[in-house]
Amino acid sequence: MKNVPKKTKSGVDLDMIHVKGARTHNLKDIDVSIPRGQMTVISGLSGSGKSSLAFDTIFAEGQRRYMESLSSYARQFLKQMQKPDVDEITGLSPAISIDQKSRSNNPRSTVATITEIYDYLRILYARVGKPHCLTCDREIKRLSKEEIVDTIHTIINSIDKKELKDKKEIMGVHVDSETFKIYAPVVIGRKGEYYQMLYDYLGKGFEEVRIDGKAHKLREKIELAKTKKHDIDILIDQFYISEINEPSQSFNERLNDSIERALREGDGLLRIYTDKEEHLISSKFMCPYDGFSFPEIEPRLFSFNSPYGACPECNGLGTDSFFTNRICKVCDGARLRPEALKVYMPGKTNVINFTNLTIHDAIDYILSLELSVTDKAISTVMIKEILSRLEFMQEVGLEYLQLNRRAHTLSGGESQRIRLASQLGSGLVGALYVLDEPTIGLHQRDNDKLIKTLIQLKDMGNTVIVVEHDEDTILASDYLIDIGPRAGINGGNVVVQGYLKDLLRDPIKSLPINKKHADPDSFTGSLTLDYLRGAHEVEVPKVRRSQDKGFIKIAGGKANNIKNLNVELPLGRLVTVTGVSGSGKSTFVYEILYKNLLGKLDREHRTSQIYNCTTFTGTDYVGRTIMIDQSPIGRTPRSNPATYTGAFTHIRDLFAETIEAKSRAWGPGRFSFNVKGGRCENCQGNGSIEVEMHFLPTVYVQCDICNGKRFMKETLEIMYKNKNIHDILTMTVDEAVLFFDEMPQIYDRVRTLQEVGLGYLELGQSATTLSGGEAQRVKIASELYKPHVQKTIYILDEPTVGLHYHDVRKLIEILQRLVQAGNTVVVIEHNMDLIKCSDYIIDIGPEGGDKGGQLIAKGTPEEVANNKNSFTGHYLKKVL
Repeated sequence: MKNVPKKTKSGVDLDMIHVKGARTHNLKDIDVSIPRGQMTVISGLSGSGKSSLAFDTIFAEGQRRYMESLSSYARQFLKQMQKPDVDEITGLSPAISIDQKSRSNNPRSTVATITEIYDYLRILYARVGKPHCLTCDREIKRLSKEEIVDTIHTIINSIDKKELKDKKEIMGVHVDSETFKIYAPVVIGRKGEYYQMLYDYLGKGFEEVRIDGKAHKLREKIELAKTKKHDIDILIDQFYISEINEPSQSFNERLNDSIERALREGDGLLRIYTDKEEHLISSKFMCPYDGFSFPEIEPRLFSFNSPYGACPECNGLGTDSFFTNRICKVCDGARLRPEALKVYMPGKTNVINFTNLTIHDAIDYILSLELSVTDKAISTVMIKEILSRLEFMQEVGLEYLQLNRRAHTLSGGESQRIRLASQLGSGLVGALYVLDEPTIGLHQRDNDKLIKTLIQLKDMGNTVIVVEHDEDTILASDYLIDIGPRAGINGGNVVVQGYLKDLLRDPIKSLPINKKHADPDSFTGSLTLDYLRGAHEVEVPKVRRSQDKGFIKIAGGKANNIKNLNVELPLGRLVTVTGVSGSGKSTFVYEILYKNLLGKLDREHRTSQIYNCTTFTGTDYVGRTIMIDQSPIGRTPRSNPATYTGAFTHIRDLFAETIEAKSRAWGPGRFSFNVKGGRCENCQGNGSIEVEMHFLPTVYVQCDICNGKRFMKETLEIMYKNKNIHDILTMTVDEAVLFFDEMPQIYDRVRTLQEVGLGYLELGQSATTLSGGEAQRVKIASELYKPHVQKTIYILDEPTVGLHYHDVRKLIEILQRLVQAGNTVVVIEHNMDLIKCSDYIIDIGPEGGDKGGQLIAKGTPEEVANNKNSFTGHYLKKVL
């Protein structure tokens, strides 16, 4: 008997998530079914609509519904969410997104804080850490009442007897007129008037109080400023010093009673005043050797965000002030008060020492801890939580990160994997996790570890949806949804969907759902399945470039984990810099290679200084250097591919040259939406108007004057080949290539955009809507059309991020063209298809962090593949 799908009384299928009529962005009214409790990969070419389905439709609706289930009071503090453009989604669970863009930019956030390891560390140190005296560094333990009496004796006996006043006789007993008083600290450094509290103490029979160091009678009128912090001590008793030197039984009983009363009223604290000095004594923690009292050891003592734990000199900043970078002299940059740094775990390890450890070393430390039976029982839960998070991060290849590494310095891939660690630690069941290419930044060696954690997340009872191009991750999934067939307006359809085993085995099931959704260049109709089956592949070049065009020679490279690197980088070739995550690739390329190239070649940065190495030579053969990263091509929505590549300037010139424009004496500026003249002034050329909704989210509505066209009606009357300036900006790159085929200045620029796989983009598409990979390819395109560019070193950092197999193939062709034109291309990369197509490899390792930073292998891909010490070589051998 076949398994019958579980359904609710209303007929909802409990085994599947059903999406009907999804139209977000370029999705074309698609229907999709996703099995619950399984791992589903959504694949497709870059820009095909994968993220629109996974994040902007499924995750957005899951999160919105969860928010709506909260009370109206709770919702007022949360961002209002709009319903995605979809007819219906059934079977949804509360959704959690783990994407590339969600890393924290808070400079206080670290690896330890965002994984909650630091929260557990604070509790661990508060409960089983051993406080030590700031003066003598001896361990401090809680004082009993007897030890407090002995401490008082020690304090009084230390007073120089010569300084005592003359003795006098009272009722036949010789006494010193010198006294000591016992106070109970009832307020320490808190704001308030305390009128009622002081009145209550008067009612209890107390007569004297010491406020901010000054004595007052409680029957006096005492007025305190409620905005200032105050210290208030209640007088419990006072004694003649001679009484403690010659104690009687009645004195001892009275002293004991006074100590008990002071500790009770002062919540474990009492203060001793003599005419010369004062001492704070704690029944909790105090050094019996020099009287140093420790504050109450609470978790907040180890937080630099709390006034209780922050360094009093720099207020937890680590620097002298907001405006300087000078390290604080009191805490030496640790940001915690001195007492917090004197609480040790075994090995005299304070909480800052612990967070200075790498994840790998922290695991070793935790596993080697030797604790007493009592401390072990107390710390079991905390250690289990800390260890589980540390071990997860080690499993996904992050063992090289220090726990105090600032969150905003992490790459998108590192940040995503760290957030995955905190989610696994939460132990949620029945949730929907949506991930965006979690393999980004991972060496092939670490892929298997990450895949195991995704499967673990699934096996806990969750539904996992992954937007991914990595072959290993796709093959480890249960279900595949391929979106396409191409990108942009040519995408947005479901090409195939089904259980992966069936799609790979059964030719019938792998056929496109609709013939018109098939890719014309594909054997099965799905390019993804073609590459998975081996019908399409990225071919290894038949010949490697080996001609000698000079070398950049680096000696004594030293930065971060790179200690003494000597390497030669050949010019006129496609060079890949490889190695496991954290091995030192980015440090080598950014801190040594690029910095020195800028210093030698760039007019603004030119200097005789050599950065992070002993010698840097060979730049005589190079004319300039360009960094092509994944940062946005513009900071405002006004930037777009047409403006960035310079095509828009020539387009505006074309319109200004028309007979109609000349008759009106209009120049190119008339056709710009950035300046007054031809643009719609109602929306200032934006096409939409921002409407402030106060406690609701800001709404952007289409300008009702220009109807979103950005220009005045009169400007739009000017036509070039029956199209106005708005029509041109809404053209796709593919359309523009055909339209401007007789205009070289524009054609060359848009043609290169098409060649890098961006034919689906609109010329006027806002830069803020482009992904990092798309922005990077726009930059590459802008270099391709520049004439007579040679002897340039182009530096790229993982340009394959976010690219489908087919797009990687195109990218490799473009990079080869740049090299063919006489340039050098240096790429930091993990993608084996790009690495196998390079002319030369510089492999750094062997591991990440302190165990990396060495040159492990160099040479052609074949030479590196035969190097037994190279992890890259091991995987390279499989694809050559």
